[in-house]
Amino acid sequence: MIDREAVRSNAKYLRQVRPIDPDEISEYVEGTPHPAVVRRVLREEAYDLGLFEREDGTFVPVAEAPVSAPGWGPDAFPEAYAHALEALLVERDGVNWHRDDAGDRLREVIRKLKADYYHRNPVEYDEEVALGYAIYHLPDYYAAVGYVLDDLVERSLLPHRLRVLDIGAGVGGPALGLHDYLPDDAVIDYHAVEPSAAADVLDSLLDETRRNFRSTIHRERVETFDFDGPYDLVVCANVLSELDDPVAVVGDALDALADDGTLAAIAPADLETSTGLRSVERTVVADRDVTVYAPTLRLWPGMAPADRGWSFDERPRIEAPAFQRRLDDAGGEPGTFRNETVKFSYSLLRTDGERRVAVRADPSRHARMADMEGHVTDRIDLLAVKLSRNLSDDEGGNPLFKIGDGSERLEQYAVLTRESGLNRDLLAADYGAVLQFENALALWNDDEGAYNLVVDAETVVDVVG
Repeated sequence: MIDREAVRSNAKYLRQVRPIDPDEISEYVEGTPHPAVVRRVLREEAYDLGLFEREDGTFVPVAEAPVSAPGWGPDAFPEAYAHALEALLVERDGVNWHRDDAGDRLREVIRKLKADYYHRNPVEYDEEVALGYAIYHLPDYYAAVGYVLDDLVERSLLPHRLRVLDIGAGVGGPALGLHDYLPDDAVIDYHAVEPSAAADVLDSLLDETRRNFRSTIHRERVETFDFDGPYDLVVCANVLSELDDPVAVVGDALDALADDGTLAAIAPADLETSTGLRSVERTVVADRDVTVYAPTLRLWPGMAPADRGWSFDERPRIEAPAFQRRLDDAGGEPGTFRNETVKFSYSLLRTDGERRVAVRADPSRHARMADMEGHVTDRIDLLAVKLSRNLSDDEGGNPLFKIGDGSERLEQYAVLTRESGLNRDLLAADYGAVLQFENALALWNDDEGAYNLVVDAETVVDVVG
């Protein structure tokens, strides 16, 4: 039995002097354990000790600087992961897994998954369902998580040394995206909570991660999980709609956050799951000392939104990987089993009061969306968050964007009727940006039951954060 504390003590001393070599440490530990045993202990203790294992097998202190923006924007699902998933499919059904009865079963599984999610039916994940889910959703979930993390990295809020809890980790799309988003010199202590057969797929795909991404899968329901934090990042991706009490689970996760940690909740962009996520966000914020970091910022202190809350981002498409193309081509329904769209809703919550943009509305300068009824037909100034890409259905029609200031009772949209150099920021601003509108015309849209903020040649729009 190796003296773990002796290994730890020697590592703490040597890290201040030179790279830690397991061969050297073994000489200082009673019984002179084999260097391979010492290396195993160092790997197990690496996160707590703040050590990064180099390719040569020595250990050095992990970088103290926060993670820098990696320029995330994947246009394809990495081949290593695609090959790992296809190996599981071949192992189960042979090289023709996408054809004949095996392919027909997987296609039917995916059809049913799509229908169940649309109707909010519970999904039972056996082996076949988990594989079908992986085929259809791995690429877009992989891509989405990196765009969410961008909001943290731009404010230097993601450390190189990171303890992560992934609730409802599924088959691993967010885990793999997180892994590839983070730099090679990051040290990650990754914990997945996944009770279903999806954990078997996740386990196989995590074999493709690098040595300093150390993972543990907890095959139990989150309701019985011991939230032994603190965690720097808690991910609840595409799972809240499947929980019996998502508010309670999010509350437990927030309690387990590090003081400067973040909870990232992500959901598909469809109406039910997107508004469901926003409902959980609003309930938690109302009941706890929790701040919405992004994207639905509360620009008016003491106010909370009460509109439907359907807000989602859309990013560049991700090319269908070979396993999707094979299943799709053999099915005779072109495009049915390819999923290249990256559309998602998300919420970033923190307990330290940090917000992506610190600006607040000024009642002496800005109209409040809660009072919009009294401003109809007036030209007004206001502060608002851009909460969509262009929603216009008509090619060549007026660009339309959902906006909010955290006080809205009904949906509010900015309509660009005449572009100019003064208002071009409305088009150019990213999702989640805070915009200042000057001299915009407030109107009521009776057909949609919403307010429109008309942006014309007389309107000035500036990004303020």
